[in-house]
Amino acid sequence: MAGEWRKARLGEVVRINPDALGSDWPFSYIKYVDISSVGEGSIVEPPRILRLDEAPSRAKRLVREGDTVLSTVRPGRRSMFFVKEPEPEWVVSTGFAVLRPCREYIEPRYLYACVFDRGLTEFLIKREKGAAYPAVLPEDIADAIIKLPPLPEQRAIAHILGTLDDKIELNRRMSETLEQMAQALFKAWFVDFDPVRAKCRGGFETRPYTDLFPDRLMDSELGKIPEGWDVVTLPKLVEINPGRPLRKGEIAPYLDMANMPTRGHAPDQVAHRPFTSGTRFINGDTLVARITPCLENGKTAFVDFLEEGQVGWGSTEYIVLHPKPPLPEEFGYCLARSDAFREFAIQSMTGTSGRQRVQADSIGHFKLPRPPDSVAVAFGRLVKPLFARSSDAVRESRTLAALRDALLTKLISGELRVKDAEKFLRECGL
Repeated sequence: MAGEWRKARLGEVVRINPDALGSDWPFSYIKYVDISSVGEGSIVEPPRILRLDEAPSRAKRLVREGDTVLSTVRPGRRSMFFVKEPEPEWVVSTGFAVLRPCREYIEPRYLYACVFDRGLTEFLIKREKGAAYPAVLPEDIADAIIKLPPLPEQRAIAHILGTLDDKIELNRRMSETLEQMAQALFKAWFVDFDPVRAKCRGGFETRPYTDLFPDRLMDSELGKIPEGWDVVTLPKLVEINPGRPLRKGEIAPYLDMANMPTRGHAPDQVAHRPFTSGTRFINGDTLVARITPCLENGKTAFVDFLEEGQVGWGSTEYIVLHPKPPLPEEFGYCLARSDAFREFAIQSMTGTSGRQRVQADSIGHFKLPRPPDSVAVAFGRLVKPLFARSSDAVRESRTLAALRDALLTKLISGELRVKDAEKFLRECGL
């Protein structure tokens, strides 16, 4: 079967940027996908809904089901996604190339696999031009060489890889939902004080933990807070930049700013490097980017990826938060994602334009209501299982992604036969 494969220029089997936003657009708005909204293989931020008169000039490219969308700016970042179920109002930035498969030659999912392969990424990196914004042209993408098996085998390969991609996406959504549940509970208990307000209305049902809350609110400098709670500055409840031991030159997990998540608690990748200087952290810490535009973009992580007793390190542009008992460690992350904390941090930034940052001392002036110990403990009992399940889904996705990447290269090169890959996946229970 390997003898039936042939090599082809990508430009021979795809149309690049075939459709553009024009005067015949049937809607009064667009759902805009920018480069910052896309990660390695998925859209990580919801498309922005914009009126036509407020859409940026880069909002031009249209997509269809089965397209592959690839960033032409900094191709080494591998910002790309497969268009599975597009909404009709989607428009993507001109910073992307939209690749539409000629289906008589190439299966859509097989095309995406070829583009996702690191070999194509390396080819594009060699072709990029520009120092400040290294980028490639559509002609560079068209010049890439791929291997084409017969269409039936393309479909079989696409099915294998698509099955893994779908499982990874399912895990991502599950992890996101679990984290949203934790955030919703944080907001209900510590921002909106829903259990107290329900008691005030007299219409609440007896539920677990409702007896931990008072039945009235009182005035404070922050507005209404539960009776018996008091207002404190952040250091009363949370350690800021606590000391962590790590010897210079010691090999340790390293998290750089590029891999800090803007959504979700889990970083994209963690490397291992000898420690020089930077922020140090342990499991249970929350990392908050303190420099523009990373703070505004929401780069925040919850550290749960280290081995027991291990110390990691990263950029000097992180602030580390670690709640004091009996508050659970997850409280720090939920707080860092809250609107009030983020607004305070952003407003506290100082420095020259383009290099503004918030100082740890400034963060220490943030004020919040201090809950009773019983409420803190109860919150931990509820959110810890949510974070644990979310982290399990993230870890499984990383394992599946490593498996997919290994299979992808071997399958699209013809090194691994489809039937052998299918057998392997069955043995793995997939």
